[in-house]
Order: sequence, then C-alpha cells, then structure tokens
Amino acid sequence: MLINALCDYYDDLGRDGKLIPKGYSKQDVHYLICLKPDGTINSIDDWQLSDNVVLKKDKIKKVKIPRNIIIPQRTQKSGIESNIIEHRPLYIFGLNLDGDTFTTEDKTGKAKKSNAAFKEANLSFIEGLDSPIINAYRNFIQNWIPENETENPYLKGIGKAYKNSYFAFCLSGQPDILLHEDPLIKAKWESVNTDEVSDDVVLAQCAVTGRKLPIAKLHKKIKGINGGQPSGTILVGFNETAYCSYGNDQSYNSNISEEIMNKYTFALNSLLADKKHRNLIDDITVIFWATGGKKNTECSDWANVLMFGGNDEIDDKKVDDMLKSILNSAGDGTVTEDKLASIDKIDKNTDFYIVGLKPNASRVSQKFIYRRKFGQILACIAQHQKDMQIGDETRSVPLWKIKNELKSPKSKNEQIDASLMSAIFKSIIFGTPYPDYLLSTLLRRIKTDKSINRVRAGAVKACINRKSRFKNNKEELKLALDKENKNEAYLCGRLFAVLQRIQENAAAPAKLNRTIKDTYFASAASKPALVFPKLLALSQNHIKKISDKWINGINGEKLEIYFNKLIEEIIGKLGVGFPETLTLTEQGKFMIGYYHQDQDFYKKNETETEEEN
Repeated sequence: MLINALCDYYDDLGRDGKLIPKGYSKQDVHYLICLKPDGTINSIDDWQLSDNVVLKKDKIKKVKIPRNIIIPQRTQKSGIESNIIEHRPLYIFGLNLDGDTFTTEDKTGKAKKSNAAFKEANLSFIEGLDSPIINAYRNFIQNWIPENETENPYLKGIGKAYKNSYFAFCLSGQPDILLHEDPLIKAKWESVNTDEVSDDVVLAQCAVTGRKLPIAKLHKKIKGINGGQPSGTILVGFNETAYCSYGNDQSYNSNISEEIMNKYTFALNSLLADKKHRNLIDDITVIFWATGGKKNTECSDWANVLMFGGNDEIDDKKVDDMLKSILNSAGDGTVTEDKLASIDKIDKNTDFYIVGLKPNASRVSQKFIYRRKFGQILACIAQHQKDMQIGDETRSVPLWKIKNELKSPKSKNEQIDASLMSAIFKSIIFGTPYPDYLLSTLLRRIKTDKSINRVRAGAVKACINRKSRFKNNKEELKLALDKENKNEAYLCGRLFAVLQRIQENAAAPAKLNRTIKDTYFASAASKPALVFPKLLALSQNHIKKISDKWINGINGEKLEIYFNKLIEEIIGKLGVGFPETLTLTEQGKFMIGYYHQDQDFYKKNETETEEEN
C-alpha cells in the first residue's frame, strides 16, 4: 500500500512539473572546491545558506542549511564505488579525519581504495572532453596525492565538519561555472545513461504494476528520517540469506521494478525534505500528503497546523486563527465533514495519507499507515481540537504541547512512552476515545506537580467527555465554570479551590510558601471524605482573619459573607456528604471542578461575584 501510494504521489509531482530528469538526483552540498586551471585548490568556500529558526519563547536562532542541487545519479551501493562527479570527501580527498588530524591510514584501507576508485572512474568518464572546468578537474584528479595533503590548510579550515560535508567543484573566482552543469559533462552523462537493458538485468513481473520489467537489485536510500543514518536508510532490502527464497538474492526477492523503485524513493525523499509534509511524534517521523497535486496542497497545511501546530513559517497567531476558522465552520456540537464543507480550497473527498516511519539500523520500518478521505480526517482533527478547548479563548493544542504536559517541568530528559503518543495520534485521526493511559498519566502528573494548567485541564476534560460521548452519555464537563453541575467529584474540586482561595486571602498581603494545595491536593482528589472535614474546620479560622482586613480594596466582612455563601452552596449540592473514594474518571472531574472555580476567581473580582449573588 505504501509503495503504491508513493508512486501515485510521484505521478502527481510529474503533472505539476516537479520531477528530476531521469539519471539525476538531488544532493545536499556544503562547500565549493574552487580550482585553478592547473588543478590546484585556490579555496574551499562555504556554500551553505543562512536561515532563521524560531525557538520557544520566540527566540530566533541562525542556522546554516546546505544547498540542494541536481547532479548525475548517485550510487546506492554500500561497497566502494565512485560517482561520476563525486561529492563525498573520502573519495575526493582520500583522507580520514582522526580527531584533528588528517590521515590516509585506516584498518581496511578504505580511504585509499575510495580515492583510487574516484580517480579511475572520473578520468575515464571525462576522457576526450575539453572545457576550462573539465581540464581543471582532470588536473586536480591527476595531481592530488592524499599522502601529501594531510596538512592541507583548506581542509584544516573545514575542521570537524569535514566528515559530514559534501562538495561540488567550480573554477576559482567563477562560482557560477560548476562542474556538474558543464554542457559536455551533461551531454556525455545522458548519452551513457540510457534505457538499454544489459545482459545481467533480471526481468520479472513487477509486484506493483503487474508488467514484466527489469527488477531492482538494490533500492535507493531514504534520507531525512529522524534517528536514521546520515547516509540514508532503505525501505526494501534483503541482506541476510534467511530472508531469501527460490535462489534469489538481495532485492530480487521483492519483485519491485527499477521504474517503481525510482518512483517511490524519489517521492518519499521529497516528502521527507519538505517540512510542510513532515513532522515528529516522539521518535517517529510522520509524513502526510493528499492526492491530486497542486489543488490539494492546502490539505497538508491544515493537517500540519491542527495536528502538530504548524512549522517555523506559521506563527502561533495564525495557528489559532486557522483553528477558530475551522471551529466556527463546524458550529456547535460534534464536528462533521458536512459542517466543514464551507472551508475554502479544501476538497473533502481527496485521499489523504499519514505514514509513520522509524529507523532500525540501516533500514526504515513502517510503524503505521492511515488512508482516509481528507474530510473525515479534518473532521476528526477538528473534533479533537474542540474537545481540548477549555476556558473562553480558542487556542490550538498540538501534540507536542500534550507531550510536554506529561513530563515533569523539573526534568530535562524524561522520556514519554512512544506507544502512548502513537495511541493518542491514532485516536485523533479516527476520532476514537483517547487511551486510558493518557488520563492516568495526566492525573499522576497533576497530583505530583500540584499544578494544573490550561493544556492539562483541556486534555483531562477531553478524555472524560469523549469517553462519555462514545457511550452515548451526555457530556458533563463544559468550557468554563458550571454552577449547575451536581457531580460530587466536580463539586469537591470546586470546594477545594474555594478553601485554597480563603487561605490565600487570610494571609494577604503576604504570599504563602505552602498552601493546602501543597499538602492535601492529591489526597483530596482521591479520598475526599478523609480530607475535607479537616479543611473545612481550618477554613473557619482563615475566614475569621479575612473579616478584619481590607483585601484589594474590598471589605473583609463582605468577603467573609461571600465565601460562606459559596461554601454553603457547594456543600448543599453534595447532598449526603463527601464521597469516600473517587475513581480515575471522577478524579479527572475533581481536577476540572478545581480548575474551573480557580479560573473563575481570576476572571472577575470578589465584589462583582458578590453583587451577582
């Protein structure tokens, strides 16, 4: 399914004029080797581009990005084989970097062998060709002796970046005259890179097209997967004899034709190179795309924003504006495809793919692949965002924010179970209940940190409401304080927020180092009957202190009346008394009751509240 979908995407790119000519490939290049006519190096110039990356708290960091150029097709073999117009430092210079020292020595002699292969292949290829840049290149190959260049000042200037950098050639003082763009080089390359079938080609039925075609023995490498090898990983490969059958070796076992192999590897590398189609869920690289070419590019933008919070090119305000747009289009209640049909530039019937990839040694494994109509996915993502909202403002809650709230704020390297993040993602895409593990993790984090913020509260509310909705029950938790909610756990949460507020006012204008929240919050959320009688008795002492003060310009006696009435109102709705214990779901309702009541105190001052009562 994945390879077939990628081939379809490749065809879409062809219709949009975004394909690389046959026999060529894209390659990152960091440095230009500037040659004199005699082949000596005049300089090695940094050819990278500068870009700004937006970090957290709107900080800007300048980074260097290699240029991506089109050059003759790169070899994919793991052994020693040179490219025509080489870009790899080991082949070009024949030198290893050991610490700060350049040397030709290594256990296998790979540096010497690589440089020898480079010289032989490229001298043979440019034989008979005559142009200034080709002649300079020929002179460089013939005159470069690795043993004599271990102290080369230009390589020393590159330093440790040498190992992971790639190179292109130009004439000194003329960076616009690049070797790989020379007309004679291109003409000869295209003449030798024909579709002629050699004697050793294996013809068989292609597993994708069903036609008899040359089968790919080696598949091109995939680059850009988080955690993968810098040189790339392969999606299809058979390196162990245990995986081979019927006398076939390597990728002849897969029956993927050269044509299909070239298509799917190009499409996959293109998606991974485009941050509009790529993001991360923990350590899994996620790519996503819509079929149909240019007219559906907006689909990926919407999905990227609503799932992941967009990218560096989309600021937080634009993300929130897009979310408001989609929720306004959806209207009240459950989000559906039909309610989203009014959004411009979106074809809800287009197929949309979401694929999760993770490296495994030199290979890449497919963790999941989801294919749905974009209208279905958009409706589910929009419903997720709607479920996650709490309070009066509409704000996007991307996956990374949820993940951050599952970790301790004091920890810099705490790891979250990757399976949990994948399960949350799947529930978003298909609109199913969130995993129970999400709610339990959130509650444990809130009780441990004694802190509940907007994201945590929204996620707890979403877990409870979505589970209730799928049981065909009425959703109990609203966006803001619900004075009509008579759920015992919710009322206990509200009462705890009131008692905490009383304690803080009793100490005013001083700030308390510890409140009842620091001591009793976790136990009150689990066993209210054990804790609240003690807290209520304590609160009466605090209320007496309030009556003798003026707090924020408000008469303490009025505050005393207000808080007593609020306590009576909440306890009156509790009925028979405090519950002995609260289940996991009820603890979540406690947290939301606490959060709603606490936020309501900040929203309007006590005087306004008293007047309304």
